[in-house]
Amino acid sequence: MSVRLSLEGVHTHIGRYHILQGVDFDAPEGATTMLLGRNGAGKTTTLRTIMGLWRASKGAITLGSTVIGAMKASAVARAGVAYVPETMAIFSDLSVRENLVLAARDGPLDEARLQWIFGFFPALRKFWLSRAGSLSGGQKQMVSIARAIVEPRRLLLIDEPTKGLAPAIIAGLIDCLNEIKRTGVTILIVEQNFRVAREVGDFVRVMDNGRIVHQGAMADLAADSALQGRLLGLSLDSHQ
Repeated sequence: MSVRLSLEGVHTHIGRYHILQGVDFDAPEGATTMLLGRNGAGKTTTLRTIMGLWRASKGAITLGSTVIGAMKASAVARAGVAYVPETMAIFSDLSVRENLVLAARDGPLDEARLQWIFGFFPALRKFWLSRAGSLSGGQKQMVSIARAIVEPRRLLLIDEPTKGLAPAIIAGLIDCLNEIKRTGVTILIVEQNFRVAREVGDFVRVMDNGRIVHQGAMADLAADSALQGRLLGLSLDSHQ
């Protein structure tokens, strides 16, 4: 399987803090890679560094054959990367429709793709003209993810997509992520819901103290409770 995203020896400093301390991993093309680890391991910093929101102080980040590590976030986005932050980052004073229009960089909203998104998140159709800030937390997360996929992307970075969502919405999100993957998009997800990690992840990279300490197939980690305990301090079976 070819590689879509590659990090080699990536270090990131935020002020006087040395957060990423030589991160090395690949995200295979057309697959979903889960980035797991304890709180404070450096997972969000890794996504933000890939997106160009924070600049790596050392190392290389490549997307296909393109070196993106020195690019600004706007240039990384133009290269086909979308980022869904944990904070959702929607425009609260704008309608759902206006949020998606702004995210459609290449022109007007594609009606067929919009109907495809509505199939996963039917609430967005209902609240299409409503102010995004008036929606529930789960509905805001739907808007955030819809913004990221309103146009085809090469790489999708998602930070804690199921945090605070109801089980029914999570089930729809799982279907959505798997369908996006089937279109050939490479996905890198930080997630604490391990049922989701097991159901959507093809590969897993585990972080600790700013480094990758385990790489492998998600199915292998899900089947090995001893390895889960050693790497994460918990069992996936206890987080259904």
